[in-house]
Amino acid sequence: MTTTDNPKMMECMQACMDCYRRCTEMQTKCLETGSCDSKMMKMMMDCAQMCQMCADFMMRNSTMAMRMCQMCSEMCTACAAMCESMAKGDAMMMDCAKACRQCAMMCGQMATMKAA
Repeated sequence: MTTTDNPKMMECMQACMDCYRRCTEMQTKCLETGSCDSKMMKMMMDCAQMCQMCADFMMRNSTMAMRMCQMCSEMCTACAAMCESMAKGDAMMMDCAKACRQCAMMCGQMATMKAA
């Protein structure tokens, strides 16, 4: 089975890439405005990289993809919580948190599936 044959995996890969994009966009805003501390910046960098790597593992149908999904789910959950705590009404930060929560949910579901 290829990844394109698995709609759940395709959804999960899309959620990963959406989260990657949101975290990267938020990092850029933080750099431009100085609105995030180094801990927040590191969290968003880690989350973005984890999401991109997780999508890559699924695209390759790696035997380690489901384990990567579990780690990605944990990272996204932590990043979402940090974004929410730092948002202070910032819509872009809340959008980032929402993308992280969606990715965490999708990756959590994928992590419970058997590798193809």
